[in-house]
Amino acid sequence: MVDDRLPILLVILDGLGDRAAPELDGKTPCEAAATPNLDALATMGINGVHVPFGPGCATSSEHAHWALFGLGRVPFPGRAAIEALGVGLSPPVGVPLFHLALRAGILRNNALYLGARARPKEDTEVCAALFAALNGRTRAGIRFEIMPLRTGEAVLCAHGASSHEISDSDSLFDHLHPWMRPLALPEAVDRLAAQELANALESWLLESRQILRHQSFNAKRHAAGLPMLDVAVTKWASLLDPELPQFHTAVGIAGAAVTDTALYRGLARLLGMKCVDIPYDPTDAAADMQRRIEAASRLLDTHAFVHVHVKATDEAGHSKNPCFKRDVIAATDAGLSALPALARRAVVAVTGDHASPSVGSLLHSGDPTPVVVAAPGLRADLVTSFGERTGLTGECGRLRASEVLPLLLGLANRPFFIGHRPGAYTTLALPDTPEPMPLNAEEKR
Repeated sequence: MVDDRLPILLVILDGLGDRAAPELDGKTPCEAAATPNLDALATMGINGVHVPFGPGCATSSEHAHWALFGLGRVPFPGRAAIEALGVGLSPPVGVPLFHLALRAGILRNNALYLGARARPKEDTEVCAALFAALNGRTRAGIRFEIMPLRTGEAVLCAHGASSHEISDSDSLFDHLHPWMRPLALPEAVDRLAAQELANALESWLLESRQILRHQSFNAKRHAAGLPMLDVAVTKWASLLDPELPQFHTAVGIAGAAVTDTALYRGLARLLGMKCVDIPYDPTDAAADMQRRIEAASRLLDTHAFVHVHVKATDEAGHSKNPCFKRDVIAATDAGLSALPALARRAVVAVTGDHASPSVGSLLHSGDPTPVVVAAPGLRADLVTSFGERTGLTGECGRLRASEVLPLLLGLANRPFFIGHRPGAYTTLALPDTPEPMPLNAEEKR
């Protein structure tokens, strides 16, 4: 029988989805953009929209990617751990971890709200000194160690804690919520241990504020008319499980990634995926995208699954300028000219991980994001242009994140055969390298 398995290329245009904008005549930036290459892919493939966790559900990039990678059944380890791996750190396994950031505090309505962040270049020395002043203190038998990530950001390790299941103190939505109290999660496996960590972290954060307010570096900032970085905030509770399966173990095939930020480098390192990192070039979105696709094309020769990520579309959404996002999408499309040809030897899919509205106040939203899939021998639907409204008329319909990879694996002639068990894991794909039966020495000859 012929082996006709195909490799898979999944291109994620971060934050691609959007809402209709009056300045674009009621179209989304994607619908308004000139996208001849994505339109060509739409014409030769099948189309739909991607709603990662269902209609209206807003999500972070890391949770969307975890599900897009087919890992929904695997406990998510947390973004703090992934960010640490992405900058080359080796965070401890089995120790609760948090993302820690320095912020300026603003008293308002009997609560402390979060203001300015550290400046990436100017505050490097200041933040190093402030983190050093906070590092190594113990509360209730839990020692808090700081591992710097970048200016004003670090990973906080809670040595001695036996649960990581507590809430964030970082408000994230600064215009709505104040600095928040860390609380034990009601669904925590060990509620007592979670409560002990929440209490210890609360004490550590409150004392850290007093330490920060009395640091000479902050006094100098205040004297210079700059806000003091006097609040430490935590989010993204994490725990690295030594039993976490690698991508090829959980999915059944070898994976690779073309990355542009610490988050995606960290995901690749965590999951044992080959990583080609190409720093994002904001001056030429077309050339930047073209370099990523060229790298992916080479990886397709040796890997069954290749993920390409680009941040430009998400950043354009956060600009809150629909016309700018339209232009960034058009420029990105110009770098996708190789995709129709690649779709003759691989399963090629393009979508976003979530919607980043360029109108309104939302950071991310649950609005649909267009998705297109093209592959050899695929029966095309009637859609001829890439966009949210046209996608809704396509054969794929509405796809959740957990449904994307099984669809691609089926088109790649790699579906897991339900009723067959070729290994310990129920993988998404028919595994490429199941463990063979050992032979005796005589048979090996």
